[in-house]
Amino acid sequence: MARITKKEKSDGLYQAILTLRTEEEVYDFFQDLCTVTELRAMEQRFKVAVLLKQGMIYNDILERTGASSATISRVNRSLAFGHGGYQTFFERQAERKERGEEEP
Repeated sequence: MARITKKEKSDGLYQAILTLRTEEEVYDFFQDLCTVTELRAMEQRFKVAVLLKQGMIYNDILERTGASSATISRVNRSLAFGHGGYQTFFERQAERKERGEEEP
């Protein structure tokens, strides 16, 4: 998977996200930044990733989320061959669970 080069991306957006402290702040920021369609697409891809990580099969994910097989396949490729973003989340979620903290 191609990585966006430093020259191609704007650090400002990523730095802005890092300044947010609460779920409500993140929610408000993304409400301002994205269209409803963009948010729903990201939420759907994230849900697909969670279900794939849990071992659910494509047809069941399609039924549960309404995601296309192309979307499910893309997320699956990202889980297997991506940059590790999903994996970082899953590892941190597991660490929080071990400490008895609430899941995000």
